[in-house]
Amino acid sequence: MAKSLIPVYETAFLNMAIGRSWKVPGVSLIVRWVILAVAAVLAFASTAHAQRGAAPGGTISAVQIQGNVRAEPETIRSYLQLKVGQPYDAAAADRSLKALFGTGLFSDVVIDMQGSTLVVKVTENPIINRVAFEGNNKIDDDKLRDEVQSRARQVFTRARVQADVERILTIYRRGGRYNASVEPKIIKLDQGRVDLVFEINEGDVTGIKRITFVGNEAFGDGTLRGKIRTTESAWWRFLSSDDRFDPDRLNLDRELLRKFYLSEGYADFRVVSAVGELSPNRDGFFITFTINEGERYKFGDVDILTRFQGLDPDVLKGYLLMSEGDWYDAGDVEKTIASLTDVVGSLGYAFVEVRPNIRRNKDLKTVDVTFEIQEGPRVYVERINISGNVRTLDKVIRREFRLAEGDAFSSAKLKRSQERLRALGFFEKADISAAPGSAPDKTNLEVQVVEQSTGDISFGAGYSTTAGVVGDISLRERNLLGKGQEIRLGLSLGTLSTNIDLSFTEPYFLDRNMVAGFDIFRTSNNRQAVANYSDASLGFALRSGWAYSEHTRQIVRYVLRQTNIYNVMPWASYVVQAQAGYSTVSEVSETISWDTRDTRINTTKGWLLRNTLAVAGGIGTEQYVRTSADAAYFYSIAEDFVLTVGGSAGVVLPYNNTYIRLNNLFFLGGDNLRGFAVGGVGPRDAGTTDSLGGQYFYSTTTELSFPLFGIPKELGLLGKAFVDTGSLWGNQASNFGASILDNSLMRVGTGFGIQWISPFGPIRIDYTFPVVYEPWDKTQNFRFSFGSRF
Repeated sequence: MAKSLIPVYETAFLNMAIGRSWKVPGVSLIVRWVILAVAAVLAFASTAHAQRGAAPGGTISAVQIQGNVRAEPETIRSYLQLKVGQPYDAAAADRSLKALFGTGLFSDVVIDMQGSTLVVKVTENPIINRVAFEGNNKIDDDKLRDEVQSRARQVFTRARVQADVERILTIYRRGGRYNASVEPKIIKLDQGRVDLVFEINEGDVTGIKRITFVGNEAFGDGTLRGKIRTTESAWWRFLSSDDRFDPDRLNLDRELLRKFYLSEGYADFRVVSAVGELSPNRDGFFITFTINEGERYKFGDVDILTRFQGLDPDVLKGYLLMSEGDWYDAGDVEKTIASLTDVVGSLGYAFVEVRPNIRRNKDLKTVDVTFEIQEGPRVYVERINISGNVRTLDKVIRREFRLAEGDAFSSAKLKRSQERLRALGFFEKADISAAPGSAPDKTNLEVQVVEQSTGDISFGAGYSTTAGVVGDISLRERNLLGKGQEIRLGLSLGTLSTNIDLSFTEPYFLDRNMVAGFDIFRTSNNRQAVANYSDASLGFALRSGWAYSEHTRQIVRYVLRQTNIYNVMPWASYVVQAQAGYSTVSEVSETISWDTRDTRINTTKGWLLRNTLAVAGGIGTEQYVRTSADAAYFYSIAEDFVLTVGGSAGVVLPYNNTYIRLNNLFFLGGDNLRGFAVGGVGPRDAGTTDSLGGQYFYSTTTELSFPLFGIPKELGLLGKAFVDTGSLWGNQASNFGASILDNSLMRVGTGFGIQWISPFGPIRIDYTFPVVYEPWDKTQNFRFSFGSRF
């Protein structure tokens, strides 16, 4: 045979001699050696017998295949290293064994010489009839079936099944289930077939029990936990997966920690290790970050050195984001590089390259930075090649580029192009890489995109003391016909208001960087609590907008709207009763805004300035001029402490001896002046106390946002303390002979609140104390709002 055979009794004798008698107390050493010698003689005799049966060196006269059912004999013979007419060779027989086992078709193979005939006995692996999964509730069968390699009608092999078990476990570990187990079961069928069943015990989600930091002195564990992506498991995170162990996320956390410390002046910071250890009972991970903070540095000498003729470094120093004595911030260095690259490039200098020369003075704990502006390699963009866009048109992608074919290559513009492309929201993945062109001074930009669904349906629900209970549904397509156009149909139903609107937006009207679109809308409002009437409006709007810069935009809008004031109560003010019925507004407006806020929700820094001017007349029944202005400044006082100072003001004036109707006046109170009800401030009928609106208004707000002591930061709870002021005055109600309560006294409200960005949407509760008010004002202490889209 292909291997030596020792009879069972001889093997047992050997084991007794070596494994047992050798260790039995009281047996002499001579006896043990005698037993071992007898066993060796028996083994030699058996080997000689086996060799005689195999006839080593004898010529093979025939090859006989036994045990095969599905495999053809010629297929088996093709793997043999021994052929008819050749002498038998043990090494060739061994190679033949390995080749046959390597096919995966056989579970057992024996090669034996019987006389001059080479006999090959095989036991075939069964065929898989079906692959099934049991016990999987969190991951469906189709996803698991796509991952495993075993398939129906394939040959069953244990190695492949074991690999499939590991793949299934890997899937569950990605989902945070590290205590999952998989046991493959085989159900034998007739005709050499088997059913392969993976019995899965999914187990519970293996969360993060604790995140600790070793070596941190400047910042506490709580602060550092707020800077990383991974979070500790808690009941309120049931909609998040960040509290599950993920090795890739751990690498991201290392980078986030590095960026945070570098932004705080710790130029020598490094993460020594980041380790995740599974608890002994496998129900959670303990993550430990070992860090070395190093010393904290300040900026030393900050200078600009340029190699371009005619470029004054002193002019560019106004774009530096740091100065000597500031705490070192690596993020400011990167932003300054981008800013200087854009500025110098806009001055007509091509191939700009800004390199920061950073020098650390460990004795002085300072970092000197010199921004060297020099000419980079002269490389031009030869071609922009786009792939992966099945539905989206090429021009939709190209118009987001800050580079065009033939332009001087700029890495800063390339980065900005990629950011703009990803910001579209059309692609799951959008990567841009530079590849060599047809010449050394040319490069091709390779754009790889993976499209994603751009249509969505959203439902919403909420409640506020201003609008009551509100529910809404909207259908939206953000990439209509692959042209980047947006169309939206929305329906909002509430106890106090209803709104239906259809909107269409073309982001690049006439292939220019200009937004154009239209809106068709119908709204109705229940104002019984304010002035004993209801109103409904039907109309459409045309709009167009364009950007002057990254932060400055202008919008021009035309609105044609018909409004009906109805359901006027008999006890309503005579002013309200006189205005019951239909009116038409034909209004042209323009809005210019400057917005540098970092985010729209929970803003921490930046400015928002906005001004709107509107003129109504033409084919409408209403004739007026209205202007309003808004301003807000957000400043981070300290970590998680944000101060907001903002204000609004407006005036609306009639012309051609007309008067301004209720629905075109300003109303103050509620969201824009806390401490007072909606329409709670301003001109009021002395007899009915109905709110009549005003022609002039202003409001200010000063608010401090801060974390709540003892509440985990990742819970998303913020405290608010605020002071609101404002006033509303001016009304033509005297034209109707009504007695009006009206003055411009500044009202003041101060209070506190809590905001929670919950998994269901933002929730805010405010309690305000009206400090300065008139006796006829309608005050309101408590305000609550809750809303979400899902």
